[in-house]
Amino acid sequence: MAKGCKDCAAEGSPLTRPADYPGPRCYTHHKAVKKARRERAQAQRIERVYSITEDQYQELYRAQGGACAICQRATGKTKRLAVDHDHSCCPGPVSCGKCVRGLLCTPCNKGVLGHLRDSPDALRRAAEYIDNPPARRVFS
Repeated sequence: MAKGCKDCAAEGSPLTRPADYPGPRCYTHHKAVKKARRERAQAQRIERVYSITEDQYQELYRAQGGACAICQRATGKTKRLAVDHDHSCCPGPVSCGKCVRGLLCTPCNKGVLGHLRDSPDALRRAAEYIDNPPARRVFS
């Protein structure tokens, strides 16, 4: 007989699912633990590299309307938006946090203008983004 999920048992669930995953956990709790671990690691990396907290990241995300500051198409639901910062401010791999400009999707962050070429509005937003980054309004 297989052991039951330790998280199901801790929740007091009358039906404890079989624990086929590490921990030992059922599939549902295994996925939840992995997701929490991944989110915690992302938050720690952002704080270590860009000197902003997860709360500041979320505040900036909300201030940008929950989308990439330039193309406004990517929402960060599938792949988290990247923290963009002024590389001329801080030499080296770590940012001071004051040079954070905003949150961008990967194509906009890498400067690939593939989808921006077709949209004059997106190009104007890109220029406005460089001149007046959202983080300047949020963190000031």
